Amino acid sequence: MIIVLRLIAVLIVAILLFVFGGLYCLLSPRNPRNCYQISKWFGRLSGLFGTKVELRFAEGAQREPGASVCIANHQSNWDMVTLSNALMPGAVTVGKKSLLWIPIFGQLYWLTGNVLIDRANRSKAMGTIAQVIEKIREKQLCVWLFPEGTRSRGRGLLPFKTGAFHAAIGAQVPLVPVVCSSTHHCKANRWNNGHVIVEVMAPISVEGYSKENVRELAAHCHQLMKAKLEQLDAEVAERNKQSA
Repeated sequence: MIIVLRLIAVLIVAILLFVFGGLYCLLSPRNPRNCYQISKWFGRLSGLFGTKVELRFAEGAQREPGASVCIANHQSNWDMVTLSNALMPGAVTVGKKSLLWIPIFGQLYWLTGNVLIDRANRSKAMGTIAQVIEKIREKQLCVWLFPEGTRSRGRGLLPFKTGAFHAAIGAQVPLVPVVCSSTHHCKANRWNNGHVIVEVMAPISVEGYSKENVRELAAHCHQLMKAKLEQLDAEVAERNKQSA
């Protein structure tokens, strides 16, 4: 019963969000600030799922990082209402051009200023990473990428692929790690899903790195984010224990 009521509420709110979000974005189409505003609206949906999301900025972290590559852990569909709270002004995500064909969502995704890349015709278009580098340089964007390449689904922090790190090195911009505590305990059929902590970490410089040692950079970031994830999970476990 809980899941039915929750899904109905989310459906109603999502329709309103898409309609009014689209109208809002039409005031300034393709402005990256739209992405920030809409992501905040999505973040508020966490309350409908019984989740208390706490957003933190570590010492040295910037609330508006400017041109950079943001790397975040990718867990499940819960990211839509947890990680969305951490998307900062000037930040956008990367998606395939085919998303444009998804009714309503695709148009809103485009209007919010997200980067759409062409993966279908490599003979005509640049490689995916080259396209991302160009957008970062051209518009001074903070581009969000998920270096795991797939959802972890409670398996901890998966090994990193190197695409995000090639992009940061190519654009010569810092990496901004964002870590969300594990959400595998969150269930749609449970009223109270406890706490979730999302932390924006201090930027990591790519100075001294090149494509020859990009894996060293990826390994360094993975180590830092893994340690942070373990720290946040321990804190969340203690909080949820106290509030049980």
